[in-house]
Amino acid sequence: MLVSRMGVEPGDAFTGASRLLRQEREKLETRASRRLVSGDPYQAASEGLNLMAVRILLVDDHPIVRQGLRTLLEGRSGWEVVGEASDGFEALDKIDSLQPDVVVLDVTMPRMNGLEACRLIQRKQKASGLEVLFVTQHDSPQMMREALDAGARGYVVKSNAARDLLEAVEAVSQHRVFTALARSTQASV
Repeated sequence: MLVSRMGVEPGDAFTGASRLLRQEREKLETRASRRLVSGDPYQAASEGLNLMAVRILLVDDHPIVRQGLRTLLEGRSGWEVVGEASDGFEALDKIDSLQPDVVVLDVTMPRMNGLEACRLIQRKQKASGLEVLFVTQHDSPQMMREALDAGARGYVVKSNAARDLLEAVEAVSQHRVFTALARSTQASV
């Protein structure tokens, strides 16, 4: 179910979801920090402490969506949203200057859609280790296949971004595949 169908303003939904995610993240980081202090860094890492910085570029033509995604992502320790773009052309320019690790990309955008942008990103940045995660309204297995065929490492439906986004960025930043359609109950990692 989309946020707009529930009668909730998108900002409100992201804020509430962000608060819940922040509470869960704080619990994980507290447990992981205790493990790290006690001398078990491997256990700390497995419990959610992100020891590597992840640089993220957000690409979506709707400012409110970018704001919501930024809110969800910025609370994560060690992650930095380094920039935003409103279409594929702008994304390609910003990738060169900002050097992100992960590009969170929408499919449907003006001027250059996300699939074409993803193909160009993969051609230009193949050796850099840059990963693409689609966050889109398209809850379609066919669209997901197209996105993965274009070179994306992950695919998340916007209606479930509050549930799946942090796990998806974590997975793709580690070069693992993450896919989750709204209809599915499990994500593949």
